[in-house]
Amino acid sequence: MILAAGQGTRVRPLTQDLPKPMVPILGKPVMEYLIEHLARYGITEIMINVAYHHRRIEEYFGDGHRWGVSIGYAFEGVREHGDILPRPKGSAGGMKAIQDFSGFFDETTLVICGDAIVDLDIGAALHEHKSKGALASVVALEVPDDQLQNYGVVVADDDGKVQFFQEKPTPAEAKSNYASTGIYLFEPEVLDLVPSGVEFDIGSQLFPLLAEKGLPFYMQKRFFNWIDIGRVSDYWSVLQRVLRGEVAEMQMPGKEVKPGVWVGPNTSISWEGATIVGPVYIGSSVRIEPGCTVIGPAWIGHGCHLRRGATVVRSILFEYTRIAEAMAFSEMIVSPRYCVDRTGNTNYIGDDRCTLRWGDARG
Repeated sequence: MILAAGQGTRVRPLTQDLPKPMVPILGKPVMEYLIEHLARYGITEIMINVAYHHRRIEEYFGDGHRWGVSIGYAFEGVREHGDILPRPKGSAGGMKAIQDFSGFFDETTLVICGDAIVDLDIGAALHEHKSKGALASVVALEVPDDQLQNYGVVVADDDGKVQFFQEKPTPAEAKSNYASTGIYLFEPEVLDLVPSGVEFDIGSQLFPLLAEKGLPFYMQKRFFNWIDIGRVSDYWSVLQRVLRGEVAEMQMPGKEVKPGVWVGPNTSISWEGATIVGPVYIGSSVRIEPGCTVIGPAWIGHGCHLRRGATVVRSILFEYTRIAEAMAFSEMIVSPRYCVDRTGNTNYIGDDRCTLRWGDARG
């Protein structure tokens, strides 16, 4: 079960027109990497709950055959007065609705959030879940003290049995350094505890209920790459890591024309008149005029246009973005409609208060 019904409000404006699992990394949606990882472990039946911009997910992934899996969708919303309105049921409530409808969750089920990149050893996690006779397991990762307030913290005894949770505690309040990664293993009986027809959350409602009842509910301490895109600053940081080659199984597309510089087909680049320092990816149909400077890690999406003297430093340009002449963009995410710096401060096209000038390369 991939959870993909949220609106991704903390990642705005990146999620104004697309759901959070569809935010691109190296030109591919975040959730595509997740589905590829599940397929590598032989997980071939996948349900995805969708709500916000649900068609963007459904039309891209279809029935899943391209990845060797079978994908089904559970839409959480209604059509009213011609508009599609998302009405998420909560992470556990969405599962309960599927179970009531079809009994899909009739064996051990992996539940995972659709907005993170992971390389978890799923086989090892399943083995530990089974060997402990767990009804539910939550995969946790140790995080530094200064990051605890960004996560739900899991507190367990020496055997790993979960005692209670703390939601985004301060370092002084935290009873543990283990954060829930949003990766869970459930036996079918867990859903008997979830009421039908109401919004119900896994972390804030189901898990406290399991702990309160003293059921076999365990935390798994694992070391693996967990790249959570919870905020705009996370997205910028993730892309910097990926472009530097620090994340396994994420290969740069295009052709490496010189060390650290990858290029797609049909580009017009002033190699003699521009300064390009990798790692940089330059997508298809990109035009870079003389006098431009691109300093990596940087991603220049397909159809972009950098006019004479433009400078792009450690930034991401979404497709069809035009950077105006002599403009300098540093540590930013830029689209034809908005630009946002690494901390989340956003400017929109046409705002006279903004000194930067950019636009749509198709204009």
